[in-house]
Amino acid sequence: MSRAVVVVFIAVLSLLGASAVLAEDPYLFFTWNVTYGTVAPLGVPQQVILINGEFPGPNINSTSNNNLVINVFNNLDEPFLFSWNGIQQRKNSWQDGVAGTNCPIAPGQNFTYHFQVKDQIGSFYYYPSLAMHKAAGGFGGLRINSRLLIPVPFDPPADDYTVMIGDWYTKDHKTLARILDTGRSIGLPAGVLINGKAGKDSTGKDEEPLFVMEAGKVYRYRVCNIGTKTSLNFRIQGHSMLLVEMDGSHTMQNTYESLDIHVGQCFSVLVTANQAPGDYYMVASTRFLKKELTATGVIRYSGSHTPPSPVLPKAPSGWAWSFNQWRSFRWNLTASAARPNPQGSYHYGSIDITRTIKLASSRAIIAGKNRYTLNGVSHVEADTPLKLAEYFGIGGKSFKYNLTSDEPPAGGAPAILATNVITIEFRTFVEIIFENPEKIVQSYHLNGYSFFLVGMGPGKWTPESRKTYNLLDAVSRHAVQVFPKSWAAIMLTFDNAGMWNLRSELWERRYLGQQLYISVQSPARSLRDEYNLPDAALLCGAVAGLPKPAPYT
Repeated sequence: MSRAVVVVFIAVLSLLGASAVLAEDPYLFFTWNVTYGTVAPLGVPQQVILINGEFPGPNINSTSNNNLVINVFNNLDEPFLFSWNGIQQRKNSWQDGVAGTNCPIAPGQNFTYHFQVKDQIGSFYYYPSLAMHKAAGGFGGLRINSRLLIPVPFDPPADDYTVMIGDWYTKDHKTLARILDTGRSIGLPAGVLINGKAGKDSTGKDEEPLFVMEAGKVYRYRVCNIGTKTSLNFRIQGHSMLLVEMDGSHTMQNTYESLDIHVGQCFSVLVTANQAPGDYYMVASTRFLKKELTATGVIRYSGSHTPPSPVLPKAPSGWAWSFNQWRSFRWNLTASAARPNPQGSYHYGSIDITRTIKLASSRAIIAGKNRYTLNGVSHVEADTPLKLAEYFGIGGKSFKYNLTSDEPPAGGAPAILATNVITIEFRTFVEIIFENPEKIVQSYHLNGYSFFLVGMGPGKWTPESRKTYNLLDAVSRHAVQVFPKSWAAIMLTFDNAGMWNLRSELWERRYLGQQLYISVQSPARSLRDEYNLPDAALLCGAVAGLPKPAPYT
């Protein structure tokens, strides 16, 4: 081994810390150059964010427990971060990549993320987490395959395809942010994209096929809604879809003609190439808007010269259809996930609830500008990342804990602007109720965890609503939709120490305050529960230049 290779190897181990030195799981290394570029997915040239010149960015193909080392060079003209949607970052919120956990990567600088996809399988994605960057690209698929010794509840597919669907604006991300900063809405998106394309070129002809299938074989499609505002319906012309995985959990294998995929969610389906050889459209279209926006992508049977039928399969209408589809989703209790024990060996329904938190969204006008809130608090980012301030013992100088109560405020109470951080006791089992008094479908995501989406219903939640809960086989996932004038209930154990973002996945609302952070601290301050601050962590704000606290042991 050359001296240069030895130096690099030692440097990597130093970055990863003592806890990772003992790990024997494989390492995957990536170098990403983040730049601006110009594309015209909807026919209008606009500035987008590229990764190594790609839009969308490259897929990460990993396996359970792999260690990912991703060196990110920020060649933009503004600070930048990546976050990893659905990756739990066990004991390691240092790598979560949101404003509350990480100092941003300054223009012209780089930062190396290093984390383990510990005890997870399934379909996820990464995205840029600051400002309105997500509306400019910079996202891509992140899959975690099962280890070879872990049984998977279906035969290996002929191929495994990633499908990024999402709404799209023709205004660039800086323009969108300026609009929001003035107190106005960015309005409705201009269209929908599938893997960065709308489906037609400037002459109206179909784009080149996105995927190829051979007749008689079965293929896996991992479909993620990486948009910023709109729920989408996904379907494939002439083909049914067998749902097998959702947000990192194996599901009962039901067949669907179309699937509603809400913002921030990922589904895996198996598709059998059992139709006459030809070209077929996959379709993604908006739901719950007055005007339906549609994107198409061509799937080609190998050797086909037959164009797809111009008649697209229709999307369903109304949110009641979507609600009933959700009721059909069930956790596969007998399938193994990342470990050999069955998913159903965890009996969440028999655990006593230690705390109930009800969160209601609302729109508010504060200082003459449009804002969004959770329980009357509209979040503003602190000058120092919350996790760093807490770790260095100066959290009280940067923010106050628990400005948000466990109940929505009484009607008429004024909304406030504040850094919104609540505390939850380590290893407690908590019920969180999302109430949506508005006329839109909302979507939420919780970093650092998966949870059980046990119930939904119209109107306001009451303790009697618990009688409708699914306490046996609700799917463990990380994103939840809340239908208009309705509620949704999740349950989980807060056993992952760190600072974790709970946010609206509707990016306009997140940008304008509909988010909060959950501080989960282990009283032991032990490496058993949380990793130390990495040596290479970026320090900024009030912690820049401070001596590091004593490490965990």
